[in-house]
Amino acid sequence: MTNNGSYAIDLHRVEKTYRGKVRALRGIEMQVHRGEIFGLLGPNGAGKSTLVKIMMTVVRANRATGTILGRPIGHKPTLGRVGYLPEHHRMPPYLTGHQVLDFYAALAGVPRSERRPRARRLLGLVGMEEWADKKLGSYSKGMLQRLGLAQTLMNDPDLVVLDEPTDGVDPVGRRDIRDVLLELRGEGKTVFLNSHLLSELEMVCDRVAILVQGVVAQQGTMHELTAESERYEVAIAGAPPAWVAGDEKLRADAGPNDTTTLIAPRSDAEALQPVLDRLRRESRTILSVKPVRETLEDLFMRAVTDPETGRPHAPGAARNGGSS
Repeated sequence: MTNNGSYAIDLHRVEKTYRGKVRALRGIEMQVHRGEIFGLLGPNGAGKSTLVKIMMTVVRANRATGTILGRPIGHKPTLGRVGYLPEHHRMPPYLTGHQVLDFYAALAGVPRSERRPRARRLLGLVGMEEWADKKLGSYSKGMLQRLGLAQTLMNDPDLVVLDEPTDGVDPVGRRDIRDVLLELRGEGKTVFLNSHLLSELEMVCDRVAILVQGVVAQQGTMHELTAESERYEVAIAGAPPAWVAGDEKLRADAGPNDTTTLIAPRSDAEALQPVLDRLRRESRTILSVKPVRETLEDLFMRAVTDPETGRPHAPGAARNGGSS
């Protein structure tokens, strides 16, 4: 297999079956470009954490080919260039925040002379400098997540892998973590983010992948994944004009308080101008004109919904005739 140097993560045919013939992953194909924030999302049981653990060699795959930072999965020197924050991570509660960072930096081979200044800088980055000398037993869950993010960065990694990093973090903390992730991207680092908070992913991710029942259902930028849903909605007062019924590219929906919304299924603003001009010539009151596209939540729900039942796929259920 040819290695593509532009990929920080390049995975092919990743499969994992647990005891009881539970097929967690059914042939994952996924590429993450260097220097981007990449979001992994999917419903519970889709295989997200299993995939992350395979990348980090915590779990052994039944089958997997591909590279991490240009080297085969599991290459030990390359793992030293990765920062990893597991879901539900645990740290010794009798250590202080600074001691934790020093300990994990030592495990990662960071020279002693670099540990203290780096720990001080990272504690400031995540807003924990005032808690540096307090024991973890006094930390809240959100504070532990902030410290975990700092720990992930102590080895100055090229790739940062975060499994539910904002779990238990309040809105202010989530905003701060978003700012850190954007700063990491600005430094040229790659961030691989597994989270169930869709609004968080939509705000920071360059590209996303949606896992459904152990396979990648969709992958790409938000623009690529929502291009077909892009449209303009024009709200006008009164009933729809008669000529709308003869225009195959327009749809009229009745709105509240004797209003109508005209929907033009296209993203080209210039193509909408003749419609607006005609409304003005007829002295129609134009209440609003706004571009609309699917949100990440819309995209996610469409990907995970069974078209036959209209309900989300059951966790671990078979797709395309496979067995669980």
